[in-house]
Amino acid sequence: MSTPFEISGTGIGPGCPCFVIAEAGLNHNGNLEWAKRLVDVAATAGADAVKFQKRTVEDLATRSVLDAVDDRFPAFGQTYREIREHLEFGWDEYVELKSHCDQRQITFLCTAFDIPAASFLERLEVPGYKVASHSLTNLPLLEYLAARGRPVVMSTGMCTLEEIDDAVGMFRDSDTRLALMHCVSSYPQPAEESNLGMVAELRDRYGLPVGYSGHELGYLPTLASVALGADLVERHVTLDRSAAGFDHRLSLEPDELSEMIQSIRTVELATRPAAKSISETEMITRRKYQASIVAARDIGAGETITEAMLTLKNPGTGLPARRMTEVAGNKAKVFIPADTLLDLQMVERD
Repeated sequence: MSTPFEISGTGIGPGCPCFVIAEAGLNHNGNLEWAKRLVDVAATAGADAVKFQKRTVEDLATRSVLDAVDDRFPAFGQTYREIREHLEFGWDEYVELKSHCDQRQITFLCTAFDIPAASFLERLEVPGYKVASHSLTNLPLLEYLAARGRPVVMSTGMCTLEEIDDAVGMFRDSDTRLALMHCVSSYPQPAEESNLGMVAELRDRYGLPVGYSGHELGYLPTLASVALGADLVERHVTLDRSAAGFDHRLSLEPDELSEMIQSIRTVELATRPAAKSISETEMITRRKYQASIVAARDIGAGETITEAMLTLKNPGTGLPARRMTEVAGNKAKVFIPADTLLDLQMVERD
């Protein structure tokens, strides 16, 4: 079994509530006020953390890719580089954003896409790091993070088990606590391709806390992952799904995020470890509908009661069927009219 660990005092792993990460990502569209509103949305919804992204644009791709014409989001720029630069915050913005998270009492997390970005976040004293799926094979980045000693949550989308083996191995000899996220890197992700059996597979293979980072429309697979034991979940959140940008269309709007988190807590209650008991609401139904021992005909005082004189009917407020032998074979103390619920006070017992 995996061992729990903490981020900002909140446990992650077996025995802990599911740790919910609201992925603001780039859905602030380069606007600090939008970013703060996303923090507010996540905090109000009850998320444990809100996560952003930090990348060094020059290190993201080759110059030919960065400088290629990109007409997807004209308001952000005319090339891929311009779009990416528009969506990046600098030091002052991140200091203010992290401070706002502290004020709202929600954990600030950020994905580090490269070593300079990780160094930037280290100076910001983040409580933990996120590694995106496409960075799982960036072993120098993983080596850098493993040496920092802060908790790391690493997604595993579009990676082979052998690649995940190598990535996990980078943390084996360090004091850095690691959690893995099962992820399907499709945007959006068809629900039927969620492959949620990998939550248990990754946990069994690595002995680590394992969660689910979902990109589906809606949140049904996310709830299913919690029912299957996900220790943490991550979902994109947006102020407006129709806004321009990379991830808005597969994100949850504020009311949906709140509904999802409430549903997660309900799923957790519904899937608690087995302990057979009768709830108060069940007891009401039990008293009304369970079968009790009833006289099938009039039984005279002093008459020996046989099973043929008895039947079973509700309500369930009388003697249950399993106590039939305590009645049959004994004499009736009093006259028992037909259709009467029996109790032991009516019977002379040897």
